[in-house]
Amino acid sequence: MFTGLVQKLVPVYAVEPDGPGVRLVLAQMPGVAVGDSVAINGCCLTAVAVADDRVTFEAGEETLRCTNLGELQAGAEVNIELALQVGDPLGGHYVSGHVDEVGVIDQRIDDAEWSTIWVKTSEKLTRQMASKASIAIDGVSLTLVDVEPNRFSIALIPHTLSVTTLGQRQIGDRVNLETDILAKYVERQLEWKTGG
Repeated sequence: MFTGLVQKLVPVYAVEPDGPGVRLVLAQMPGVAVGDSVAINGCCLTAVAVADDRVTFEAGEETLRCTNLGELQAGAEVNIELALQVGDPLGGHYVSGHVDEVGVIDQRIDDAEWSTIWVKTSEKLTRQMASKASIAIDGVSLTLVDVEPNRFSIALIPHTLSVTTLGQRQIGDRVNLETDILAKYVERQLEWKTGG
């Protein structure tokens, strides 16, 4: 479990083919050991090897299909968050690290050091969204501004733009999306109640 508060931007050293998946080799993160869960651009992966200056993760075929991790190349940066531990402060919202869908940046409106970004996604996902509710984009906990049938907007402050990958995102870029876990349960209960 995570909070959506990115702790660090980390460079990708290598993306190595490994069977139907890949091995992601990132710069070392203090406190990460083999077996630890880490959210990489919002996708929960397990550390499989730790060296002095590098940590390696395995991403399988399903992960590559359902996230933007398969698009990473050496030199890119990724958002990193270590797993939440009992007693840690919860400053964002509950994020599972299970990406629901990949959205596409549809519009970006920059106003000095601030930005409003519109993201295209499916109606299936926007049914789990509401204005002023939470969403995780590339692992970043954000507040929804407007929600339309096939897209939504978020407002980004200068700090978020400078300490996460979202500052680098442009129109056409693909981003990992995870809706609020509570919205999933509410939608499921409504489907059950209405026979849908």
